[in-house]
Amino acid sequence: MDTIEVKNIRLYAYHGCLEEESIIGSDYTVDVVVNADLKKASLSDNLEDTADYVRIHHIVKEEMNIASKLLEHVAGRIADRILLEIPVTKKGSITVSKLNPPIGGDVEMVSIKLSFAR
Repeated sequence: MDTIEVKNIRLYAYHGCLEEESIIGSDYTVDVVVNADLKKASLSDNLEDTADYVRIHHIVKEEMNIASKLLEHVAGRIADRILLEIPVTKKGSITVSKLNPPIGGDVEMVSIKLSFAR
């Protein structure tokens, strides 16, 4: 199984269970790993035969723009769209990190990692 990774996508979004999180927003990073058979793409040189990282980035941006209470929910939506829109995808993972979370302590980030598969 081959891998395409899109790392450290930086965004500003409005996720969280606290009311102020949906008003003020926060900085986030997203990492996406897509596992697929890339042999055909390595021979054909056709974008349709691979997991297009531009499309992956677009999916992440669109889904991060939809406010959710839970980072798990956002990651699940991203995974569902990758499976739907990028046919060569066999499995992968999404890591969503909230930077400087409002948890009453000096914490750099909190992250969730969601795995997905066909």
